[in-house]
Amino acid sequence: MSVHVVMGFGPAGAATARLLAGQGRSVRVVTRSGRPAEPGIEHVALDATDSRLLAGAVRGAAAIHQCAAPPYHRWARDWPPLISSVCAAAEETGAVLVMLGNLYGYGPVDGPLTEGLPLAAAGAKGRVRAEGWEAVRKLHEEGRVKAVEVRASDFFGPGVTDGGHLAGRVMPRLLRGKPVSTLGDPDAPHSWSYLPDVARVLAEVADEERAWGRAWHVPTEPALSVREMVDLLAARAGTGPVAVRRLPPAVLGAAALFSPLIRELKEVRHQFDRPFTVDSTAYEAEFAVRATPVAEQVGETVDWWRERSATAR
Repeated sequence: MSVHVVMGFGPAGAATARLLAGQGRSVRVVTRSGRPAEPGIEHVALDATDSRLLAGAVRGAAAIHQCAAPPYHRWARDWPPLISSVCAAAEETGAVLVMLGNLYGYGPVDGPLTEGLPLAAAGAKGRVRAEGWEAVRKLHEEGRVKAVEVRASDFFGPGVTDGGHLAGRVMPRLLRGKPVSTLGDPDAPHSWSYLPDVARVLAEVADEERAWGRAWHVPTEPALSVREMVDLLAARAGTGPVAVRRLPPAVLGAAALFSPLIRELKEVRHQFDRPFTVDSTAYEAEFAVRATPVAEQVGETVDWWRERSATAR
């Protein structure tokens, strides 16, 4: 049986590995620290920037699902060597390289985001993500690798915790009926990528040769603002209306003194201060995965957070 290698075991990597294992695939997860094996999933510990070690770990693989990411504040320094190593491993082994991307590379855009837009970001994080995909695409066009990129908006859903804008900073308080705070305009339309849908696309494109050589947006439900999402989540949780407060700039400035994450979010504030919507019709016209209906997304997310909270007691 061919192996699917998943790089990283954050929310997207874990969801993808478990989905593939559930489909009966042989799955190997590569992380720096390793983890105990689980049904259908082998865990390997190594430094993924070491191309020699990585090539050994992916030998014989049908696909490499690149879901790993350095700490947010170290992207500019650590992303290029990671992508270089993954490309070298894909070239040596012939495995399809499935890149999990995001929307930073576009920079501020008026109107819906489509895959045909230029990668015109000027900020450090947007540029490093854009340049990483451009390097991979060039290798694909030269026939040295087989590659595809899957671009997602902000993650939402079961398994999304500290890094999600509708996760660790929102759900525990929402479940207690407490007010929640948000970055940017709480009434600006915003596209959310449901994590199980992200995993399903990462799995689907690995087998679809006609998907390779370009980027695709994850199928996404129509954009809803933070306030609208909080209202849906609170209604599903039965905690009544929950107030949504915009974090004042002074509070964000003070938090940035102590939090590298808050400091780094300055570059992508445009995603929350104005409409930020994704057009995923290109993918939907070609492939099978469709966005999970938002009511189902909300229900599964509330149930997951309730179970998580109960386990933590």
